[in-house]
Amino acid sequence: MPRQPNAPHEEREQRDERTVQYRIHTLFFVIFLCFSILIVRLAYIQFVEGDSLTAEEYSQATRTVYIPPIRGNIYDRNGYPIAYSTSAQSLYYRIEPGKKLQDHQQLATRLVNVFLEYGDKYQPTQTVAEVFDSLDVGTDVYGKRKDMFHLMYSPRRIKTGLTSREIAYVLSHPEQFPGIEVVEESVRHYDTNTIAVQLIGYLKPFSVAKNQRANYLAFYQDKSKTRDYLLSEAVGFDGIEFMYQDVLRGKAGERKYPVNSRDQIIGTVEVTSPKKGDNLYLTIDKDVQLVTEQAIVDQLVYMKSPQAKSLKYPAMGANAKMGFAVAMEVDTGNVVAMASMPDYDSNIWSGGISTKGYASIQPYYQNGTIKTVYPNVLNAKERARHPSSIVPLGSTIKPLTVLIGLHEQLYTPTTTYVDKGRASYGRNNATTVSNAQKKAHGRIDAEEAIKYSSNTFMVEMVGLRLYDKYGGESENVIDVWDRYMKQFGLGIPTGSGLPVESAGVVDYRGKSRGSVQNGISMASFGQQARYTTLQLTQYIATIASKGKRMKPQFLSKITDFEGKVMDVPTPTTLETMAFSSAYWDTVHRGMRDVTQTSTLQRWFGKLPFSVASKTGTSQQDTAAGKIENAVFVAFAPAEQPKLAVAVVVPWGGYGGWGAAPIAAKIMEAYDTYVGFKLREPRNLK
Repeated sequence: MPRQPNAPHEEREQRDERTVQYRIHTLFFVIFLCFSILIVRLAYIQFVEGDSLTAEEYSQATRTVYIPPIRGNIYDRNGYPIAYSTSAQSLYYRIEPGKKLQDHQQLATRLVNVFLEYGDKYQPTQTVAEVFDSLDVGTDVYGKRKDMFHLMYSPRRIKTGLTSREIAYVLSHPEQFPGIEVVEESVRHYDTNTIAVQLIGYLKPFSVAKNQRANYLAFYQDKSKTRDYLLSEAVGFDGIEFMYQDVLRGKAGERKYPVNSRDQIIGTVEVTSPKKGDNLYLTIDKDVQLVTEQAIVDQLVYMKSPQAKSLKYPAMGANAKMGFAVAMEVDTGNVVAMASMPDYDSNIWSGGISTKGYASIQPYYQNGTIKTVYPNVLNAKERARHPSSIVPLGSTIKPLTVLIGLHEQLYTPTTTYVDKGRASYGRNNATTVSNAQKKAHGRIDAEEAIKYSSNTFMVEMVGLRLYDKYGGESENVIDVWDRYMKQFGLGIPTGSGLPVESAGVVDYRGKSRGSVQNGISMASFGQQARYTTLQLTQYIATIASKGKRMKPQFLSKITDFEGKVMDVPTPTTLETMAFSSAYWDTVHRGMRDVTQTSTLQRWFGKLPFSVASKTGTSQQDTAAGKIENAVFVAFAPAEQPKLAVAVVVPWGGYGGWGAAPIAAKIMEAYDTYVGFKLREPRNLK
């Protein structure tokens, strides 16, 4: 009798078999579904996203290296080159795939042999180890691993300033120098006569500029404006070089390298040539500028001479160590000379400056005509004895003080005042102001108050009367005074556009002024504010033009590298003041009278044109006690002003002795080289 199957056991096996089959079917279904999705996705990529992915693949396999352009030149108004660029041929290496340590060692050796045989004998030659290090292939000369400074596809600069023989040999033997390229680059040069070096500025590598925190250098942090800048590229860091960086630079070129996944170059390089920068023609006249610079240097030397020490006033300037001067055309605002002396040779910046080199120029490289600069005194204690480049303007404020009094109708041009040599004010008349040498000038009018430089007239006829008119101890009188100052460019930037230009230092609002009455009284004769030389020039040019304040202008035209004129800036009037012509005439006559004094006739009497001027001997407290600064402002010809000049010699003593001789030489040079008829610029190219 056959055995009966175990029903429960068979049922369990059947269930397990069905479960296995279900899982297998499910697995196949999932696999089928995945393959289906993959096929659909591949089809979508191929037919829908194919073009965009191909473009992306190409971009990922292409690396762009920018080529710096040749920087534009800077000329004076007549075409004399002040800063210019020359082409230098440089040697670069781009890594080739498959090269071994031995290959790079041999390449470095061959290059050094070429440098020794065909290079400049007066230039130091690199060693094999130095050249190998420049190749930057990821190891040292002995094969020890080191970090790479450059990306794989970035060309490495081996040497710049190649001679024609070096170039010829390398290019004629390409099989010996695989991966080597000769590239044209720009090298900046500055005229060795040191023409307005602080105005022109200097260059530094972009890698330095983009990391600076100074607000005026924010341009270099803007990646949208510096996308094609190279880290090693030299860029403007101050002065004209910075102001017109985008104009001078031009446009970078490009090298596009096809690379593999390891960033190794694998194909033909596509090159787009750079566009040369535009050229700038300044308003500076080279000859007038050089006379200005030499005049300051000569005066600083003279004031230390035995001859000067034997005289009364020059002896006060024996401690002077620096001087500043600006000359600006009245009608246009064109600056024809700007000198901050002593100066230096700005070629020292080329190729990078050493710590020692920077230390040697640190007192001189900044522009003292627009910002605070200190003299070259290393000892801190001794340095505290000296004033900076920004000093009180002293009596040079008096033409404006008289004008304010007239315009405020505190007196008329014919009103007389009895000058007793001293004036008192304040509680119980405790504060006293005296004229120079405590001299009493007797009965004088506004014109004579300028001529005799009467401190007491300024205090009693202007300062105290303004104080009474505008409400005693309130701030109203200070606001009125401040408004007038700013109208003439004092206490605000001149609008020149030069980086880090100072607005001056206003003390008539600070605690040091004492009372409001004292503040306005002291300000009336120039002892409550300090201004830059450029501000003083703009101020006196505004007086000369009878109320038209012009923007200082440094640029006469822009041309491209072929000489085509791209732009001609027009003069800019910042403000116009409508004062009575009788008031202007009073001030101008007073300033003409100043120049007729015996002291100034020493310097201006021989000139074939008339000069209106004002001397200033501003007092200032330093660690040396109360010292005196020489300040002088002038314009010429007096009847039809064309040129305004301001000169500042810190600790230079009496302005008529310490600063006026410099101004006379500047005006004489302007008449000689430019002419007060404003002849067309000379073509010296």
